[in-house]
Amino acid sequence: MKAIEFKSKIRNNQIIIPSKVQSEFGTVKEKNVRVIILIDDSEKNDEFQFCKASEKHFLEGYAESDSIYDNY
Repeated sequence: MKAIEFKSKIRNNQIIIPSKVQSEFGTVKEKNVRVIILIDDSEKNDEFQFCKASEKHFLEGYAESDSIYDNY
């Protein structure tokens, strides 16, 4: 199996194959392929990193004397 990698967008539930990659498929009307989709989740990852940093800074302000409130 040969791997071809490219970035694209999904429009109307169809993956657009760039013209520079289309030549790899030749003129065959039907070809078996394996498709793996990786979705860009950098925004979600940024939010996760922000939450972890916020939690860390919040807990740095926690003193041992504050533990008297943990039992209520």
